Amino acid sequence: MTIVCSVPSESWKRALGPVEGAEVVVGQEGEPPLLLVPDYVATPDLSGLPEQTKYVQLLTIGYDGVPEQLPTGVTLMNATGVHETSTAELAVGLAILSLRGLDGDVRSMADGAWTPSRRTSLADRNVLVIGWGGVGRAVAQRLEGFECSVTAVGTRARVQDGVEVHAVDELPELLPLHDVVVLACPLTDATRGLVDHEFLTAMPEGALLVNVARGPVVDTDALVEELRTERIRAALDVTDPEPLPCDHELWSVPGVVITPHIGGNSTAFRPRMVALLREQLTRLVAGQEPVNVVATASS
Repeated sequence: MTIVCSVPSESWKRALGPVEGAEVVVGQEGEPPLLLVPDYVATPDLSGLPEQTKYVQLLTIGYDGVPEQLPTGVTLMNATGVHETSTAELAVGLAILSLRGLDGDVRSMADGAWTPSRRTSLADRNVLVIGWGGVGRAVAQRLEGFECSVTAVGTRARVQDGVEVHAVDELPELLPLHDVVVLACPLTDATRGLVDHEFLTAMPEGALLVNVARGPVVDTDALVEELRTERIRAALDVTDPEPLPCDHELWSVPGVVITPHIGGNSTAFRPRMVALLREQLTRLVAGQEPVNVVATASS
């Protein structure tokens, strides 16, 4: 029996190439797929999923809003192992850009303005990484060479691979002690609105919030209010709402840098995702379970 896999575009089909025992189609062409790969969006629309489709492979790590769309018996896989490196790279880049004031220097170039000043280093900062999954650990690994101190926070207290991971309920004590806070957690009922007024006011003056998680982890109104005071700064790859409307106040408040949700969208994405898709198809052809299973819908 041949496994049918539906991918979002011809470019994905070409990149995937032939896989023994599998037929790769684009969109809804041909036979209904056993494995569906939806578009590269935060929460794809899975309405009208064919009855023959039993597996959905996301192109993202995050899968909030997807499991509840699945018909009974459909298994959902995410892209763990694909985006962590690029997202962590951007998180560190955003931290350096904001701390060193590079965004201001770029804007000054338009006027030919030479404005030297003493900036904040990443070296010697205390960095709090919230979310100790693949992205959070990748961020910490990349910070090792910057001579800063990293504290890990997860859903529960534990020691993981020799690292002390603090529980999220310890945040009130931890936040005042850290100069940089990196959000790398999934969006769940527990993390939605985690960064609220109380969270932000617990951060010390001059602290930086970096969000490479999901926009709704942060209460946008609370963040705008705090940024207006110029007490803290923020570097955001994700926002709520998203895309951020052009007239939203978050664009213009002091001390904010915003990138358009590009954390995982680098040159590393396509080849790593192709390797994962080939592995998934090879497993399904062989009658094995896929990797990265995050949900299976039951009645």
